[in-house]
Amino acid sequence: MTDTSRRAFLGRSLALGCSLAASPLVTPVTMASAPWDTRLVVIILRGAMDGLDVVRPVGDPNYAALRGEAAPQGGPALDGMFALHPELSGLMPLWQAGELGFVHAVSTPYRDKRSHFDGQDILEAGTGQDALGRVRDGWLNRMLQEMPGITAETAYAVGREDMLILSGEAPVANWSPEAALALSPQAQRLLERVMHDDPLFRATMDEAISLSQAEMAEVAGGGPLETGDMMNAMQDNMRPTRDRDRVGSVARFAAERLRGDSRIAAFSLNGFDTHAHQERSLPRALGPLQEAVLTLRDELGEVWGKTAVLAMTEFGRTARLNGSGGTDHGTAGAMLLAGGAVRGGKVFGDWPGLAEADLYQRRDLMPTRDVRAIAGWAMRELFGVDRAQMEGTIFPGLDMGADPKLIL
Repeated sequence: MTDTSRRAFLGRSLALGCSLAASPLVTPVTMASAPWDTRLVVIILRGAMDGLDVVRPVGDPNYAALRGEAAPQGGPALDGMFALHPELSGLMPLWQAGELGFVHAVSTPYRDKRSHFDGQDILEAGTGQDALGRVRDGWLNRMLQEMPGITAETAYAVGREDMLILSGEAPVANWSPEAALALSPQAQRLLERVMHDDPLFRATMDEAISLSQAEMAEVAGGGPLETGDMMNAMQDNMRPTRDRDRVGSVARFAAERLRGDSRIAAFSLNGFDTHAHQERSLPRALGPLQEAVLTLRDELGEVWGKTAVLAMTEFGRTARLNGSGGTDHGTAGAMLLAGGAVRGGKVFGDWPGLAEADLYQRRDLMPTRDVRAIAGWAMRELFGVDRAQMEGTIFPGLDMGADPKLIL
């Protein structure tokens, strides 16, 4: 089947009531199945989160001077040095339970050019700056390539950007919980006939049919679903997806899969580019982050105790506010750690200080740890990946340094 005829067929399938969401398109959520019992969730915070505003170094005497009268002082205290942004105060029960932590003054090897696109590519590829644009697989996928017994779950993705972090040769399934999947019996038979001899689309078609049968069985309450009721069932199945907020549906869907065979999930949250009026724009981005973490905690149930969540961003922001009450692209930032498998209740990292001489190029928080090392140690403890593999294959050229003991 040619590319043109495939596109025509998919268009006709939609007219038949076939929501063929099982397609190798781009997605905000990617999943992978594995034989181990621990779970890892990686959240990419797109836009460069300001770590100095999220995990506020209120104990540093230079903090208020750098941020001027607008220096935020509120928020729950984490320890004698740092306070949390008020918009994340709902996470404090996790902090008190030892299930929430942060790593400050971290960055990728990316320096000076401060492009979102390049910064995100380096973050997800897990490489040095010298490999920018030349590596098209991600560090989570390379980790999976080193592990035995990896299989992909049935997957679907609709209308969302690709997650480079899980792209590569290891089998990985793509999912988007915003897409409803429902195949009528007629559409199913047509799919089987058209795709039978097409090696490119046959596996995807089988996944679509499997997903359709599972979702329709759920709609029918486990009983048989008559053909005459199919359209009503499809509409009912789509309505909750349209009505739910995206972040909640992404996190709930991820938790559902992680309660089963999936062991790794990755998705992204946007909105962290705060060039102006940061006091208004940053809370709008932090609210969904808090919602995602709390939804994962609630929906994972007892599996939460085996889970580590790593939320990371492409780079930090300037130490000083700009003339618009925002911050510009910087260098070092902060990571969020959550989960029952995390050794929380602590802000990890070597604090470099905020005196002008201590800043990177006298403008940014100085990096003291590679974000890849934090991810590497988490995977080392969660999955038992050999350090030599981590530094040689998964994160080429990385020196992981000392174990920060992030994982219980």
